[in-house]
Amino acid sequence: RIADHSTGDVAVDFYHRYKDDVKLMKNIGLNAFRMSISWSRILPRGNLSGGVNKEGIAFYNNVINELLANGITPFVTIFHWDLPQGLEDEYLGFLSPRIIDDYKDFAELCFKEFGDRVKHWATLNEPYIFASGGYDGGLTGNAAPGRCSNRAICAEGDSATEPYIVGHNLLLAHATAVKLYRENISRLDVRAAQRALDFMYGWFIHPIVYGDYPRTMRSIVGDRLPKFTKEQAELVKGSFDYVGLNYYTGNFARHVVSSGGNVSSATDIKASLSTEANGVSIGTPTAVSYFDDYPKGLHDLLVYTKERYNNPTIYITETGMTDGNNITKYAIDDDGRISFYNGHIRAVHRAIEQGVDVKGFFAWSLLDNFEWGSGYTQRFGIIYIDYENDLKRIPKESADWFKNSLNAK
Repeated sequence: RIADHSTGDVAVDFYHRYKDDVKLMKNIGLNAFRMSISWSRILPRGNLSGGVNKEGIAFYNNVINELLANGITPFVTIFHWDLPQGLEDEYLGFLSPRIIDDYKDFAELCFKEFGDRVKHWATLNEPYIFASGGYDGGLTGNAAPGRCSNRAICAEGDSATEPYIVGHNLLLAHATAVKLYRENISRLDVRAAQRALDFMYGWFIHPIVYGDYPRTMRSIVGDRLPKFTKEQAELVKGSFDYVGLNYYTGNFARHVVSSGGNVSSATDIKASLSTEANGVSIGTPTAVSYFDDYPKGLHDLLVYTKERYNNPTIYITETGMTDGNNITKYAIDDDGRISFYNGHIRAVHRAIEQGVDVKGFFAWSLLDNFEWGSGYTQRFGIIYIDYENDLKRIPKESADWFKNSLNAK
């Protein structure tokens, strides 16, 4: 029952005008937008057996992509009261436990189609209002499906029981979707992490240990990945005395659905990597957004190398922390760098105690220097270089820390 007897068939025509609306958001300076997925727009009959509306999927993909292209993060509500009429007609919607599986299928479809870009989900919008307003007359008695005990306003319903049944099924539908997301999406992310390791690390260490590329690369890249001849495989296999390992930070990995667009070595990984997930940093943030202080990542990579690649001799040939191009009095007071090295050296010791064959550790770097890509905007050194004063060398506190640590051996 709508106060002015109107319908939402057109509403504000966001369906056709979303690009203009996103421009308005960007002009205002918004960085997030809350939206919902219309259940019947992607599942016209409410369930998978009734078919998937590809045009509906495409619409939401377009909206999400437009938001992201304009620096706006989508926050997506899965169910905002628009229950498909087919499910209401078939079994009275949320009055039946059958709704739980259909809601789960709807949520899973959303996760599958949009989850590579949507990282913030809400399962239900205002469940109290939905249960009370739709099944007990609620605050105003005008919510769908309009069931209650008062026959003056409701043809059917039982205000004494139905709101609680609906609330119960809402909770179970919510929990089922959350369980699905945590289990299935997490498994996909675990596989994404392994793919990232295979493409970024295994690409070069796997051939020198085993004589071929990782199977993950072979299966994804196919004929685009060159094949070693028998003689080449024999030449490559075992062609090392030690592994030089450079490590700076760890990343969360998330599974990415292939967009079907341009193919590259980056898209072959089918994973997005970031030091932040769901608002949580993987380690201690530093001056550079893509470098977190995360010593556990070094420990885990060393143990992984031992177990997967027959425990080769390893030298840590680079690890270090950058800070901004600070003036001298701030740059030499680098407690953060001391904490970084202390944590990472301890991580190496733990790995050695677990049998990893680490023989040495090199800090990056002795001197602040010219960095590929960053030029002089970042400083990794334990010795400060005064670029404005004849390249004068000034030891930072981290240099003193190394001196004291080495002398304490």
